[in-house]
Amino acid sequence: MSVIDLRACTLTREHVAHVHRHHQLILATCGSTELAIEGRGDRITGSRGCLIPCGRHHEYQGDGQNRTFVLDVPVTGLGGERELIDRLFDQPRFFVVPNGLQRMADSLMPQLEQFPVLRNEIAVLLLRALSLQLRDDDTALHTLKAPTTVSERLDLERIDSWIDRHLADEIRVDDLARQCALSPGHFHHCFRLATGTTPQSYVQSRRLAHAQVLVERGDLSLGQIGVQVGFRDQGSFSRAYRRQFGAPPSCQRRALGSKG
Repeated sequence: MSVIDLRACTLTREHVAHVHRHHQLILATCGSTELAIEGRGDRITGSRGCLIPCGRHHEYQGDGQNRTFVLDVPVTGLGGERELIDRLFDQPRFFVVPNGLQRMADSLMPQLEQFPVLRNEIAVLLLRALSLQLRDDDTALHTLKAPTTVSERLDLERIDSWIDRHLADEIRVDDLARQCALSPGHFHHCFRLATGTTPQSYVQSRRLAHAQVLVERGDLSLGQIGVQVGFRDQGSFSRAYRRQFGAPPSCQRRALGSKG
């Protein structure tokens, strides 16, 4: 590759993991994409972009509705642009997209789609604009740094929300890993480091915490509660509940009834 290549695309819901021999800039004008660089994840939106240096393993999964600029930047050549490129891609970066760059990207997206022959010129313009708008902004430059701790690689609030919406369903590690744009193996490793437990144990505990609330509320039968939180039958639900809380749900319900 001897020139900057730019394309406008929609990143699908398919999970992709790879490494390439060029730098890459990712900017979105709408929608979102979950992206992680060597386990460090963030969400790419119109206000959040990403710079991926050559040779860095990264994974992503789009929402299927985004419109995204993907700039492939060679690691050599390009003459006077070399210093700018080396500076931008000296490390993996997630960054806040300045308002001016957001407006520029919005206006250039239809231009690229209408005049694809101008893609190299538009790509250079975007890189220069990014460099200029971040050059004197210490806050923006600080936000370029990717998360460095394991807990920052996982959005536990997002994971909890997803689990709560799918309590009645089978929940696999693959499902949770997709919420962070990580491979299942990498997600499992990061999750254990961040929480001290496995993803499946975490899901089980969350199922039972919700079940306890429903048991105390008293509106549903124990069989109905078990189904709502993802157990195949009342027996397996009661056994898991007892292991978690020291007594089966029937005992807890009777105790609450006697207090009433």
